[in-house]
Amino acid sequence: MTSATATVTPGEPGAVRRSRPLGPRLRNMSRSFLLTLLATCAVAAFLSPLLQSASLALKSRDQITQLGAPLWPADPQTYDYNGRTLDVYVVTINGEDEQLALVTPGRTSSVFVDPANPDAGTVTWQGSWRSLPRAWVFSPHLENFGQVWDLLEFPRLLFNTVVIAIVGMIGVLLSCTLVAYGFARFRFPGRNVLFLLLLSTIFLPTIVTTIPTYAVWRALGVIGSSNPAIAWAPLLVPAFFANAYDVFLMRQYFMTLPRELDEAAAMDGAGPFRTLVSVIIPQAWPVIIAVGIFHFVYSWNNFFEPLIYLTTQPELQPLAVGLQRFNGIHSREPSLLQAGTLMTLVVPVVVYILFQRVFTRGIVITGVER
Repeated sequence: MTSATATVTPGEPGAVRRSRPLGPRLRNMSRSFLLTLLATCAVAAFLSPLLQSASLALKSRDQITQLGAPLWPADPQTYDYNGRTLDVYVVTINGEDEQLALVTPGRTSSVFVDPANPDAGTVTWQGSWRSLPRAWVFSPHLENFGQVWDLLEFPRLLFNTVVIAIVGMIGVLLSCTLVAYGFARFRFPGRNVLFLLLLSTIFLPTIVTTIPTYAVWRALGVIGSSNPAIAWAPLLVPAFFANAYDVFLMRQYFMTLPRELDEAAAMDGAGPFRTLVSVIIPQAWPVIIAVGIFHFVYSWNNFFEPLIYLTTQPELQPLAVGLQRFNGIHSREPSLLQAGTLMTLVVPVVVYILFQRVFTRGIVITGVER
């Protein structure tokens, strides 16, 4: 039986108002708690690989290869005693675990000293010292990132990646904006057929066009050029000819804008291009930023095409290809591999965090047609 409290309404003597029963409120609180717990567990499971990668990037090679090492970055604890560097172990004495430095190892008994109280003298422990676990101290190795910076020639590869991503993003925004504006605002014969034909290219696998496209660029003498403007042409030129996916997103957003705005601009003497620049684009920044982020991240992570066209020019390769080449050379250094991966992720994550609100708004509104 649920309990309830009674309150007197002000201004109405004797009037009793029943508050909400406690049962439904408790059930709502329990439901909210369970949903929050499930969401937290889901986020933790999703981020666990990233956290493990970050932990591995901060570990030393000795810790990775040593059995019994902790999950967090750490180094074996040592202690300087009488000019010697002693290893510290976790020793159980009188039922309590203590961290003691090994002075004299032995098969059946060993001599230890307490680093916290060396004046107390040595302690003899009965047992095999090899069965004792090592004592570890938290010690992140940030120098791994410095090694990757030098070995991978990270600044040069970062510059290549940023240039390819930004120039390609500019090309996509210019071309897709013009094409989407034409499909959304102009009426001409065969408009729907052309738009369906454009959308059908989404279903065409990239692998089908790889060999013909490569043959065309090779015939043009682009492959193998040492000039970045020429060598990067297969990666940048297609961006200036629009693509079906981004055109579709922009067209859907443009169609949500009232046509009365175009008519008002036309009455003021604005032409189609002036209407696009002064009316459409200022209201379409959410979808423009969303499309820009889409292409930026795609170009940043693109591996297949740069690998094909820039195989013989390692100095012009982006981070994705350079990191794969680095992984092949330093495959026995997992900490360096993870450090390089995290360094590559920094820029896309920062870009997404800065434009998260506008990006989300552009994606939500794009799916709503007026």
